[in-house]
Amino acid sequence: MSQSAYIKFVQGSVVDKLDVAEIKNQLVHYREQTALTGSQLDWNYAEAAFPYTIEEKQDDRWFYLKGLNPLYKHIIFGPGMAASVSGSIVPCIQVVLPDEATHGDKSKANELCKYIAGRLKAELTMFNGRTIYFNPRK
Repeated sequence: MSQSAYIKFVQGSVVDKLDVAEIKNQLVHYREQTALTGSQLDWNYAEAAFPYTIEEKQDDRWFYLKGLNPLYKHIIFGPGMAASVSGSIVPCIQVVLPDEATHGDKSKANELCKYIAGRLKAELTMFNGRTIYFNPRK
């Protein structure tokens, strides 16, 4: 059975919502940052940190990451709506691990979710149902 994580844009988040292109930009930024880290270390870190290609379907509502080696298969990203911890319905990024996803996919998806949620100061509901708050709260 597939699993989902939600990056929710709540009060205090940097943005109100993201579309598909803006979600892709977040992943491209992650790949660029890991490439810079790799150049400082004189190692191809970007390839190890982001072992995927960004694949698009004709349906412009979502896209997926396709693994470059057998340790990684697929991670699906798309905008959506979800209930926040306070109970209100808010815009979000839904990250889905399909049935054929590997443990490597789940680890990378957790890492990418934390990165995006941290940059955007969002509320992150992980695949295991736990919530991490990157947004400022009172």
